[in-house]
Formats: sequence, C-alpha cells, structure tokens
Amino acid sequence: MTSFDADPHSARHGGGPGVSLPTIEQITAIQEQARQEGYAGGHAEGLAAGRAEAALEAVRLRELADAFTAELRQADEIVSQQILDLSLDFSRALLRSALAIQPELVIPIVKEAVRYLPVLQQPALLFLHPDDARLVKDQIGDELDKMGWQVAGDTQLVRGGCRVETGSNQIDATLPTRWQRLSAALSKNSDWLIV
Repeated sequence: MTSFDADPHSARHGGGPGVSLPTIEQITAIQEQARQEGYAGGHAEGLAAGRAEAALEAVRLRELADAFTAELRQADEIVSQQILDLSLDFSRALLRSALAIQPELVIPIVKEAVRYLPVLQQPALLFLHPDDARLVKDQIGDELDKMGWQVAGDTQLVRGGCRVETGSNQIDATLPTRWQRLSAALSKNSDWLIV
C-alpha cells in the first residue's frame, strides 16, 4: 500500500534512482559490436568448414589424378601391344609378298645357315622347298658343290626357309621357326601360319 503513497509522476520522469537507459549511440554501438562478433564467429566457422572441405576435395582430386595416371599407363601398354601386333602382322604379310615376288631372297638365308655350320661338320645336306632348291642350285650351286654340300627338295618346307643337316647337327632356318624366334624375342606368341 505504500506504493500508493509515493508520487505517481516520479516513475515516468526519471525512472528511479540508479537505473539509466542506454542512449541511441550506445544501442548502435552494442548492435555493431554484436554484428562484428557474429561476423567474426561465422567467418571463423565458415573458414574452418571451407578448409576441411578443401582438404577432402584435395584428397579426392589426388585419388582421381592417380587413377587417371594408372589408366593412362594401362592405355599406353595396350596401345603399344596393339602396335606391336599390327607390326608383326604387317611384317608377316610383307615377307610373304616379298618372297612371292622375289624368291631369290632365300639365297642370303641359305648363306647364313651355311656360315653357321662349322667346316668340320661337312658334307651337309641342305633341304629347301623344291622351287627354292632349283633357284639355289642355279645361283650358288657351284659354290655349295665345292664345299661338299648337297641340295635336296622338301615339299614340307615353306618357301623362303631351309633346314641344314649333318651327321651330328641340324640348323632349322625355316620361316615358321625363324618367325617364332623373332616373336619370342618380342615377348609375343605369333604363329607364322596366321593369315
């Protein structure tokens, strides 16, 4: 009841002893300070989240680059194997055509086979395809006769190759065998008979 005894106008004018309301400048300063603190907190939180996301993205990009590099290496290997296969196919076709056009290409092959055989192992028997045997006899038959070589036709041999036999040795210079050696040296398994 004592509150009714007090001056009713005092609450409206001063607000009582010890209570002071902030001014507009103070309110504006408080708002600005809250805004800056909120901005700084949000900026720090966003920066941390951005860095974490960037680190995850960097890991993902590194994995992608590693996978790309591995795929590129594998593609290089596949392409080089395909080029090697194509080269072997082309060489086989070219050699077949060359032997059909120039059957005298068998002469260097025969000379090389003769050179590999030691002089002590003579006389030797030189087996060739019958068509090649006639050609060799015509071109170097006298030379082979002087060394004690005998030339024989063998229908089982492919044109362009030969086989040399002595009592203790055999030199296989047939096209399929030479082709197998060449393809094996290239780590391939390419058969001469493949068309």
